[in-house]
Amino acid sequence: MSHKDQYAVFGSPIKHSKSPRIHQFFAEQTQQDLEYRAVLVPAEQFEQAVNDFFFQEGGRGINCTVPLKELAWAYADKKTARAELSKAVNTLALQEDGSILGDNTDGIGLVTDLQKNNAILLTGKKILILGAGGASRGIIGPIQDELPETITIANRTVEKAQNLTTEFAHKGAINACRYADLAGLSFDLIINATSASLSNDLPPLVDGLLKEQACCYDLAYANEATAFVRWAREQGALKSLDGLGMLIEQAAEAFYLWRGVRPMSEELIRLLDLERGN
Repeated sequence: MSHKDQYAVFGSPIKHSKSPRIHQFFAEQTQQDLEYRAVLVPAEQFEQAVNDFFFQEGGRGINCTVPLKELAWAYADKKTARAELSKAVNTLALQEDGSILGDNTDGIGLVTDLQKNNAILLTGKKILILGAGGASRGIIGPIQDELPETITIANRTVEKAQNLTTEFAHKGAINACRYADLAGLSFDLIINATSASLSNDLPPLVDGLLKEQACCYDLAYANEATAFVRWAREQGALKSLDGLGMLIEQAAEAFYLWRGVRPMSEELIRLLDLERGN
C-alpha cells in the first residue's frame, strides 16, 4: 500500500465518476500528496467497506454517491449542521480522535456555482425546486442561508414535498405544491432536482414559469444538454446550466474539509466544460 494519504469515492455504479480526476487535479494544484480512487461499493457492503478503508487501508476521507448517502449519514459518529438537516452525507472524514465526521457539501457546492461562477444571486429571489427526494433535501438549507424571498417545492406526490417544507420551515419561507398547481406562477430561478434528466425525461412543466431574466439549473450533468436544460432554453431562460460546476464545487468543499486547503475551481470547470462537446 502507498504511504500517501488515501481518499476514495464509493458508489454503485461508479466507473464513470469524474471525482478521481477532480481530486487529483486539486491535489496537484495545491501540492497535496494524496491518492484518490473510485471504488464500486454496493449498499449492502457499505459499512464493511468503510471500516476497512478507514481502519485497515490508511484511508482519510471518502465521498459517497447515490445510493450510499443515507447510509453514510447513519454511519458518521458526528455530523455537521448541514449534514444533520439534509439527512444525507456525501463526505466522510477521519478525525484526529479516530471518530468519523459526516458532511454534506452538495448544497454549498450548488450555491457556490450559482453565485460565484455564474453570478446568479439567490437573495430576495423566488426559487422553484423540482422534486422532493434526497437531492432536494441536500440543497434546501444552504439556499435558505442566502435569504431568498420564497422557495417552492413541486413534486408529483405533494405529501413528500410537504414533509420537506415542515422540516425546513424554521429557516425561511418555503411551500409545497403539485406540478399542476404551478400554472400562473413564475420564478427567478428553477432548479431541477428530479432524476428525470438521467433518463432524458422532464417533469410535467407548464409554460410561463420563468420571470424576465430568470435562470434554470439542472443538478444532473451530461455531455449533451439535458432535457431540462433544453426546456429552459426553449422557455427563454437567461442562463440554462447543468450540474458540472456543482460537482466540482462540492468536491472543492470536501477537499477543503479533508486538507484544510481550498482549491481553485475555475480552471477545472473550464477544462471539463471544453471537453464535453467532443
